[in-house]
Amino acid sequence: MRLRIAVGLAGGCACVKEIWECLGMPQAVVSQHLKVMKEHGIVEHRREGVRVCYSLREGMVADIVRLLVPRKRSAP
Repeated sequence: MRLRIAVGLAGGCACVKEIWECLGMPQAVVSQHLKVMKEHGIVEHRREGVRVCYSLREGMVADIVRLLVPRKRSAP
C-alpha cells in the first residue's frame, strides 16, 4: 500500500481525499499509512486551507519511485 501511495505521489502532490479515492481504500487506512511514511521521512505535507497535501520528499526515495513508474515512450 505504501509503495502504491509513493508511486502515486511521484507525479506531484495530492490531498488525502484524492489519494484514498484513487486507491479505493478507506480514508482512515490511507491516513495511517501517510502518517508512517511522514514519520520515516518519505513524504512531507503542507496545509492549503482545509486540505492537507502530501508529496514525496526530494532525494533518494523520490528518485527510486520515479524509476519504478513506467514512462510513456515518445513516438519515433
